Amino acid sequence: MNDLSSRVHPSLSLTEELIRLIRAKPVTDADLEAAALFTLDAVANSLAGRNSAPGRILLSWADAGTGRNAVADTGRTAFLLGALCHILETDDLHRESVVHPGCVVVPAAWALASRHESGGRALLTAVLHGFEAATRVGMAVGPAHYRIWHNTATCGPFGSAMAAAFLLGLDDEAAMHALGNAGSQSSGLWQFLETGAMTKHLHAGHAAEAGVKAAELAALGFTGPARILEGEKGFFRATCPDANPAAVLHDPSAPWQLLRTSIKPWPSCRHTHPTIDAGEELRSRLTEDRVSAEEIEEIEVETYQAALDVCDRPVATSDYEAKFSLQHSIAAALLCPTVDFEAFGEAARARCRALASSVKLRLAEPWASAYPVSWGGRVTLRLRNGGEYIAEREHARGDPEAPLSRDQMIEKALMLLRHGGTENPERLVEGLLSMASGGRPPALDIG
Repeated sequence: MNDLSSRVHPSLSLTEELIRLIRAKPVTDADLEAAALFTLDAVANSLAGRNSAPGRILLSWADAGTGRNAVADTGRTAFLLGALCHILETDDLHRESVVHPGCVVVPAAWALASRHESGGRALLTAVLHGFEAATRVGMAVGPAHYRIWHNTATCGPFGSAMAAAFLLGLDDEAAMHALGNAGSQSSGLWQFLETGAMTKHLHAGHAAEAGVKAAELAALGFTGPARILEGEKGFFRATCPDANPAAVLHDPSAPWQLLRTSIKPWPSCRHTHPTIDAGEELRSRLTEDRVSAEEIEEIEVETYQAALDVCDRPVATSDYEAKFSLQHSIAAALLCPTVDFEAFGEAARARCRALASSVKLRLAEPWASAYPVSWGGRVTLRLRNGGEYIAEREHARGDPEAPLSRDQMIEKALMLLRHGGTENPERLVEGLLSMASGGRPPALDIG
């Protein structure tokens, strides 16, 4: 692990310094407006997640009584919202940390704000704090961590605890106890990818609940380890062979990390998005040149190692596997009218299977070295007549460098809310966005 010789207050633990850093950052009206859009995205994802097989199981579990006393149990509310939010693979993603902060932080903040009747601006400030904590820890874990551990699950509890600490009014010491105990609950392994199990949704729910529970206990005087990050038996030592602890405190005056977070335009693993983005351009060019997809002999996708580790799946046998398949994703981008939920369904998989079988994946520069700051790639189509079409992306649509507009984010949220069966979704969107100007959080009907 790198040393921490540049730390401002070496007598403090890394967690204590992180809390001070976050609480010293100014919050502007523009920051709150951005947080409102990200909160809208997460809430829409949670409500849309109800319309899925895992979502129906989660709701059935809640209805059975284990967690449906959600009005009284903020941790269980956070769990349910977090798990639902991560189901459809349309929630946000912070590239440098490889963390999905929204599905952990927003459910935790929402659960506590609803319980304690906090104002909208307080909720949004908590969201900014939570995104900052989760992603700063995530930027420090190192690439080896991600090969086994799911960063959202392991770094997320720090974010949910930080958001909860703000809404509960914890002082710096109590917040340290909250983050210490949240970090001690960090867990979440990638083994589920082997069979496409539903475990990933559990990761988000647990990470949201862990932070809420730790903060509520800290408010009552329950103590946690100050050196949970850098200690000899702490998080970095246990799970991060190439951790860079100094990254936690790097560039404290930078804009909020929420502003460095990407929004997904397509319902699949973010590692597939540069390929989809390039593929949609190529489909348009083939159409203009009146070239049929049947004329494609081979597709080469050049990308970075993490995309190969997570999304090299030549044959996708379920919707979920298709969302984690570079091969299916590029075929869908070329063959489907739009890359929406149906583009990963059974009919689309059958339509795309032959073209997906022609895809060759390759680790290549500059994409390999640019990751995780940039998630890019190149797609080359080789035709049977010897012709070639090439498209590349340094950044995918939805990244801060190629952001969705406010109207596009609202349009996406309305699509998700309608998919989830929300009544009067326009009113909910209006209520969520009004929080930035002082409106109260609107009520949610999760069930």
